[in-house]
Amino acid sequence: MKLAIVAITSRGAQLARHLGAKLPEARVFLPEKYRSGDDCDYFDKPLAVWLPSLFAEVEQLVCIMATGIVVRILGRELQGKDKDAAVVVMDEAGQFAISLLSGHLGGANDLARRLATVCGATPVITTATDVNKLPAWDQVARDVDLVVEPVAHLKTLNSLLLEGRKIGLVDQRRRVADKFVSIKGVSLYDNFAAATRSSADGLVFVTHRFLPHLQNQPEMLALRPRDLVVGIGCNRGTSDEEIEQAVRSKLKQSFLAFASIACIASIDAKQDEAGLLQFAERHNLPLKFFSADELNKVEIPSPVSLHAQKAVGAKGVCEPAALLASNMGEMLIRKQKVGNLTIAVAEIQD
Repeated sequence: MKLAIVAITSRGAQLARHLGAKLPEARVFLPEKYRSGDDCDYFDKPLAVWLPSLFAEVEQLVCIMATGIVVRILGRELQGKDKDAAVVVMDEAGQFAISLLSGHLGGANDLARRLATVCGATPVITTATDVNKLPAWDQVARDVDLVVEPVAHLKTLNSLLLEGRKIGLVDQRRRVADKFVSIKGVSLYDNFAAATRSSADGLVFVTHRFLPHLQNQPEMLALRPRDLVVGIGCNRGTSDEEIEQAVRSKLKQSFLAFASIACIASIDAKQDEAGLLQFAERHNLPLKFFSADELNKVEIPSPVSLHAQKAVGAKGVCEPAALLASNMGEMLIRKQKVGNLTIAVAEIQD
């Protein structure tokens, strides 16, 4: 669920219905006692019991109630800024829209501003970069669909930004460079070597390349474009654990980041392959399937697979699937056989 709006009072219910009418992706949740002939959802369980389950299901949550109520109920449910839903709290009179949780990565700051525009409220944003009119690394990453890795390093890099300290930025495709090059302390470098040789206090790399020891260097941050397609062929009954281990291993060997996977591609005969479906669901990765005829039309670098031809009628699976799903992008990993799988990786063609 993208966005849920919850109110608990009569006046709050009026505001919730108004916001729900203005925000087409929103579902409105109200206590059963306020039921009327509309398309709102209604709950009859105690808020303290019911709200945490809703919080776990949605991407963004608007709570029209006192801030203290939300803090007390959701405080024990928090896992981390890269996992928690964005939460905005509003008063029932619609005077303020307070970005409470996941302001940047979850989009609560933007949501608060959007709600304020809809109902004339004052957005309340307290994140330091916003207050100082600076572009936070996580906010800009979210805006252009980059994955932050590791999230724990954001505190260091955003602090360096606020202090005007030296930060080396490598962004060869200029995905975020234009937002930061005019900021005091930020310098753009052509490559990793030049940045690491500099005297910068912090380093930010916009890349799908695997960076060894990244987790152990708090002054270093990676912003991952989702631009890799993993093509997979597998024997019937291959487990999700085997798929995950093989994918992670092959990506690491080729210095490619798991976080940059955009989707998984395979043949349509695998649409019911439990291990493949479970692996994709665990990592929230879309699956793209192609027919044997579609795969056979693609020129592939590896020899024709007699096994695949006999089993599914295709001359190959992982390579042509990866190429098709990447809009015929560059093949970064040619067909690799690992146990019950074949794996290939292509970079999405813009």
